[in-house]
Amino acid sequence: MFKMIAKVLKSVREYKIFAIITPLFMIGEAAVECALPFVMSQFVDKIEFVTSITELVPYFLIILGLAIVSIACGILGGRFAAYAASGFAKNLRRDLYKKVESFSFENIDHFHASSLVTRMTTDVTNTQNSFAMAIRIVVRAPLMLIFSAVMAFIVGGNLAWIFVIAIPVIGIIFVVVAKFAMGIFRRVFKRYDALNESVQENVAGMRVVKSYVREEYEDNKFSTASNNLSKDFIKAEKIVALMTPLMNTSIHVVYLITMFLSALIIFNTSTPEADGKGGVKIIWGQLSTAQMSALLTYGIQILMSIMMISMIVTMLVMSFESIRRISEVLDEESTIKNPENPVMAVNDGSVVFDNVSFKYKKEAECYAVSDLNINIKSGQFVGIIGSTGSGKSTLVNLISRLYDTTEGHVFVGGHDVKEYDLKALRDSVAVVLQKNFLFSGTVASNMRWGKKDATEEEMINALRVAQISETIEATKERLDKVVEQGGANFSGGQKQRLCIARALLKNPKILILDDSTSAVDTKTDRLIRKALKNDLPEMTKIVIAQRISSIEEADQIIVLDNGRINDIGTHQELLANNEIYREIYQSQTQKGGE
Repeated sequence: MFKMIAKVLKSVREYKIFAIITPLFMIGEAAVECALPFVMSQFVDKIEFVTSITELVPYFLIILGLAIVSIACGILGGRFAAYAASGFAKNLRRDLYKKVESFSFENIDHFHASSLVTRMTTDVTNTQNSFAMAIRIVVRAPLMLIFSAVMAFIVGGNLAWIFVIAIPVIGIIFVVVAKFAMGIFRRVFKRYDALNESVQENVAGMRVVKSYVREEYEDNKFSTASNNLSKDFIKAEKIVALMTPLMNTSIHVVYLITMFLSALIIFNTSTPEADGKGGVKIIWGQLSTAQMSALLTYGIQILMSIMMISMIVTMLVMSFESIRRISEVLDEESTIKNPENPVMAVNDGSVVFDNVSFKYKKEAECYAVSDLNINIKSGQFVGIIGSTGSGKSTLVNLISRLYDTTEGHVFVGGHDVKEYDLKALRDSVAVVLQKNFLFSGTVASNMRWGKKDATEEEMINALRVAQISETIEATKERLDKVVEQGGANFSGGQKQRLCIARALLKNPKILILDDSTSAVDTKTDRLIRKALKNDLPEMTKIVIAQRISSIEEADQIIVLDNGRINDIGTHQELLANNEIYREIYQSQTQKGGE
């Protein structure tokens, strides 16, 4: 746990000075708060012997000065704690986000998106609150406890042992309660993940939900997740809530005992001797009424400090689980890293697969793709076809090193992809993924993901090749046309073509279209392929397609079956010699007899 806390606290950084100053003010506040009852007791005792009010003026001034210092320390401590905690949370969220950005696809597969959202919101907030308490209350409460205990011994002598005995008894109660609550809180955060996942899926798939009239089903699904979270949280809170009545009971018991024994001392209560011969006074020490008042005040401060510590324990119990979850993300190392002396430029668009096999998890029994041997020359147009789940997307993901091969090597431009600088490699390999995605903003802002400083002419040219320039230029806003979240105001085909245009702006050596024209009509699909061939002849084009018409003009077509290469050839060669390819062709052209 201490390693996890140390890992998370690295995010304090430039706010470290505030985090250091805050406890200093808390020390000052605690010291002054403990000095006040002692001065007050001296003031009360002095009243009995003064002959003039002016003799009490110094006490008034001391008490006023101590009160002002206490208030100032409290205000400044709270202010600096707020700066430190909010800055710490800001840095922590930034560190988590940067860490997630550095993850490979394999790392992202390890964490669910809903879980990452919870960690960056709820968990960071819990950690922020705990940090604010740690640099204030965690410092102030123990110091108040120690200072008050010392002053209690000074004022009340052996009577202060009552409070010392009460501390470990109450401490044991806290430890037991915290132990039971910890396990439940751990389950609570998993419930948070499930709740976020339900909301995320429902919002993202709102159109599907409404089109299938499944609002009631989604409502029940959300209610189940919400109720499960509520039940666990209530159970945990019930356990934690025991601390307050136990604490109050302890305070009242100790308070009564202290008052009773103080009264005995003040009034010198006598008791008969055991042998019945008269009586003796029990004198444990001399104690004035003012001293008793001060002693009770210190007793209350000690017990209130324990109560504050109990509150801290409650929050820390919750935050420890949040810290563990945050630490998991920060400790996760990307499975894909730059080599020590990377190759910084891709020479050409050639691609070679040398006995490549890959599986998504090391412990998986079956390979997603296996024994791949492919040779693609720079500038070639290559098609990939196969049934669903045959490994088409997996194959192309290895080219841009979104995943690392389990066995074998992938070469791009004459070098193993593991030798390249990741940015240099991925700038030279543009991938239009199967699930296209547009960011909220404008057409221009989305296009500039491909090239930050792209000119209007360059963007229009890319849109022209992707066969969507006429649609965009026909609008009043043109490149400033608003793109809603996820591209909701564009059709499926339009989104695909915008994504292709965005990829073309990178001017890559290799362009990979992962079933990226599935929502486009065959005429537009043909025009896109024609434009790519005529305008970008030196660019290697790898197209995954379900329609044979999209790849029949390819220089070579790779037929995949169950993660293996079934055959490689041109359209005519495969049509004549490959049964799988022929069956797909016949089912799409309805020429079963030919």
